[in-house]
Amino acid sequence: MTFTKKDIRKSYLARRLALPAEEAARLNGELLLNCRELHLGSPGFIHLFLPIMAKKEVDTYPLAAWLREQYPGVQLVLSRSYLATGNMQHFRWDEQTRLVQNAYGIPEPDSGRIVAPKEIDVVFVPMLAFDEAGHRVGYGKGMYDEFLQQCREDVKAIGLSLFPPLPELIEDAYEGDVPMNIVVTPQQVYYFQD
Repeated sequence: MTFTKKDIRKSYLARRLALPAEEAARLNGELLLNCRELHLGSPGFIHLFLPIMAKKEVDTYPLAAWLREQYPGVQLVLSRSYLATGNMQHFRWDEQTRLVQNAYGIPEPDSGRIVAPKEIDVVFVPMLAFDEAGHRVGYGKGMYDEFLQQCREDVKAIGLSLFPPLPELIEDAYEGDVPMNIVVTPQQVYYFQD
């Protein structure tokens, strides 16, 4: 049996939204513990996403705090998304950064120092689901695939998912899809390529 992205997107978003608050909090806590097992080397810039709370995305605020503590010299980076064009612009995230919610409920920087994709060493990627080849299903805009293609070849792409991999490969993964190097779930860390 194979799964199309459209089917997966609908099913896994519903599954995530159905999580009781206590269960979501527990899964997020376990995912963060597994993130602490990652060996990121000596990154200069780490790109994060902030969660759309209404869609119960992985809560990355504790991860950001841990990254700042674990890698004191690191610069965290957030994106501003331009959904009409499918582009993302990346900004350093520090104590001066003012966050605003866009129309989709994504907290984004309203300004700051721009960071070029080629400067970024690690990208944490949101996802609804993933398969055992490291292909992810997001919301279907392709913005992260486009962004990851602009990064250096040695960038570490790390997906964060509250659920284990799909039992079968994604049927309609295509050439432009950028597979993850690593996916962290509450249950374990999956390594695909380095």
